[in-house]
Amino acid sequence: MKQINAFVLIFLTLIIISCSEKGKTQKQNETKTGEKIGVLLVNHGSHSKGWRKMLTDIEVDVKGDIMKSGEITDVRTAFMEYTEPSIASQMKKFDEEGYDRVIVVPIFLTISSHTSNDIPNIVGLANDPKVKASLKEEGIETYTPKTRVVVTPLLDFPTVLKKNITRRAKALSDGSGDEGVALIAYGDEEFNQQWEEMVEDIGRYLKAQTGIGSISYGWCGHLVRYSSEPTKKAIDQILALEERALVIPVLVANDEHFQGEIVQNGVDMVEDQKRVAYKQDAILPDTNINKWVVKIVAETVAEINGKVTSTH
Repeated sequence: MKQINAFVLIFLTLIIISCSEKGKTQKQNETKTGEKIGVLLVNHGSHSKGWRKMLTDIEVDVKGDIMKSGEITDVRTAFMEYTEPSIASQMKKFDEEGYDRVIVVPIFLTISSHTSNDIPNIVGLANDPKVKASLKEEGIETYTPKTRVVVTPLLDFPTVLKKNITRRAKALSDGSGDEGVALIAYGDEEFNQQWEEMVEDIGRYLKAQTGIGSISYGWCGHLVRYSSEPTKKAIDQILALEERALVIPVLVANDEHFQGEIVQNGVDMVEDQKRVAYKQDAILPDTNINKWVVKIVAETVAEINGKVTSTH
């Protein structure tokens, strides 16, 4: 009889625990939108396999942290041009799989024509005939999805970027104190002022953190027709003032064409090679950027939840 009572007690205890857990789950679900939400990490794209891997590595690293809350169903990566999966093809898949909302996270340094014009038109948030015609000429597909799309703020994270450049400059430095830094970035014709402000802001931070006295910058992208001359000019500006020039690519990932040819050729054009320190590296990989991606997705989900709650 005592054994039967023990079994009954255990059974009742299990029922109580089960009900308690069910209640907790229901309570948790009350704070969720009830939507099927996906995350799409969007970047520029490159012919370089190594470049693309640096971007897909972000997805691999952040996926678990982003999905552990239960709010996000999947995390994917898309390239704006040059290769698949493209933004349009990924958005089509989200539609085919019945997603209600997609959070697009642009992995770009700062504002540009890509982030302001191209991406909004590609994902159906804008409908500019001129932009769409230009994209079509470049072989970039646009798509208006059924799912609702929200685009997060850019990776215009001043502290993370400044610390990244500072770390890399210190790694190149010989500690002599008679050095300057040449920052080489892609550039953007339409938003040239914002790009100049970005590199100048990095330069001020570098001076304050390292004691480096001279900073210059040059573009290496479409704005200068992918010429190596601006890189050489930026290095020469430093060598006119300092004994050594540290060349830092302010580029998202490592591309054989940019770091390996355009910037490298600019370095090779300098007369006294012993006075130049250059490493073909990039901003990625950087765990702080991955943490930022997780953070901005969480903030966006919280904002979505807040808006849904306020409508009820």
